[in-house]
Amino acid sequence: MMWTTPKDLKAQLARLWDRGELLRGAVTGNTRFPLRLTIKGPASGDITERFEAVRTWAAELGNASPLRLEWQEIRHRVQGVQRLPSSGWIDSMDDALGWLGKRREWNRFSNLLEMTRRKNPSLMPWLEKRPLQALELEGEWSRLLAVVDWVRKHPRPAIYLRQVDLLGVHSKFIETHRAVLAELLDMAVPADSVDTARAGVAQFAARYGFLDKPIRIRFRILDPGIHSVAGTSCPDVTLDAVSFSHLAIDVRRVFITENETNFLALPNMPGAIAIFGSGYGWGALAQARWLERCAVHYWGDIDTHGFAILDQLRKHFTHVDSFLMDRASLDAHVSLWGWEDSPQRCDLHRLTPDELSLYNDLRDNRIREGLRLEQEHLNFGWVRERIDQLLQRDCE
Repeated sequence: MMWTTPKDLKAQLARLWDRGELLRGAVTGNTRFPLRLTIKGPASGDITERFEAVRTWAAELGNASPLRLEWQEIRHRVQGVQRLPSSGWIDSMDDALGWLGKRREWNRFSNLLEMTRRKNPSLMPWLEKRPLQALELEGEWSRLLAVVDWVRKHPRPAIYLRQVDLLGVHSKFIETHRAVLAELLDMAVPADSVDTARAGVAQFAARYGFLDKPIRIRFRILDPGIHSVAGTSCPDVTLDAVSFSHLAIDVRRVFITENETNFLALPNMPGAIAIFGSGYGWGALAQARWLERCAVHYWGDIDTHGFAILDQLRKHFTHVDSFLMDRASLDAHVSLWGWEDSPQRCDLHRLTPDELSLYNDLRDNRIREGLRLEQEHLNFGWVRERIDQLLQRDCE
């Protein structure tokens, strides 16, 4: 029998709680009470065939406190006039909270509301939108309000998060709660204090005018004649992106590789440096416009992601050549072929015809399904031979 039970009615009410509707009413003042709950009762045939079960069902609903029932009279050809529940009502929020066992949570949320109205009423819409999340954050809410108030009073402060001077608040607290703080700050601070071009938790600091940890670029000098650090020969150096962009050294050739071992193993050669790549994150390297004067070689994996990274690099430096990302290198290392789990599927528009042909063959599984050749698997004699060919062309 699919007749509504007291447990079903309680579940209807619980769904409203789980969606935040009951707490939301505390913010808006629209508590929705008296609240109607839907009852599905017996059909006419049930009254004939299961009369005692129908009476028991009606009695169980009638005894379900704090439920108030609405009854309807049904004229039955055999049993005569019968009064059956047609709908259930919860008359007050207090009744609902008591039935659900949520009075404690309601009181906690009420305290959050009062605190927010008093300290920063502009955040009331957030409590209306995310009441259950607010309850989860109850222990941190006063500190979150303090951070919002501090940023509102210090728009675009140009300091590190570590320097925010609030009792009980440290940079890890802010970093842990960046997602919710971003929503709160967008409501509370002036629009001209928010850099809307910066989005997501990774750009939280930049969005609200804090200093961010500088991106660093690691490179190796491959020419002993280039003296970048006094007293060293061919040093392995890491600089912040801005300092790297102003680097003034006599470099004519640059190798960019994604693999650290390859980065360390590249041999000495005149006028050259090696850069340890950063996948798809080329924005920092793009600041170094002096790279436009250099021959730049990108050495990535022979797989769809390797070519996608090359494509992204060419968005910033159109003259980049691929290095060891060709069909000959692939065919020469068949025994070392590997598997690419999640290949790229998009079209790439900055590849040369040969690169595009190989990319499409990999993407469309024309050679072998999921084929990839990782850059560190290339025989180093093969690598040296290609480097020698590059240097030989310079001498011609």
